Amino acid sequence: MNPHLYLLALGSNQRHPQFGRPRDVLEVALDLMAPDVGEVLARSPVITSAPVGPSQRQYANGAAVVASKWAPCDMLVALQAVEQAMGRKRMGQRWRSRTLDLDIILWSGGIVAEQDLQIPHPRFRERTFVLGPAAAIAPDWRDPVTGLTVKQLHARLTRKRPVPR
Repeated sequence: MNPHLYLLALGSNQRHPQFGRPRDVLEVALDLMAPDVGEVLARSPVITSAPVGPSQRQYANGAAVVASKWAPCDMLVALQAVEQAMGRKRMGQRWRSRTLDLDIILWSGGIVAEQDLQIPHPRFRERTFVLGPAAAIAPDWRDPVTGLTVKQLHARLTRKRPVPR
């Protein structure tokens, strides 16, 4: 039984020596989640996005809905184990190139405010590379802070605005 649902963001901008291109890394990571992390119920298409921070390499980004037995803090540990298995090393500069990044964006249980874990993810509302893939597979999930759906948040972020005079 998997009582918890999670909306995850996935990113990669480094080749893996065994699995290849960043977009392939995302596919392998999702396959690695079963059975230890949870059951992947939905996978978004993979998109390409510009890097955030000092990294110069473009990212492959995606999203997944995962059903899991793990409560949020344990889910974070399980996701970090997948990152580590795929070659991620957590040290050095923030937002640098990485083989795999897995983030919990939303959780079926609402809000979590722990020292090492914030759900909803604190910056997901301002990132099209998260909201685009997420809206493709979970458009009706609600942000418990704003009350808006993922689809609404994505539309707000990507709507055309008039050019200032």
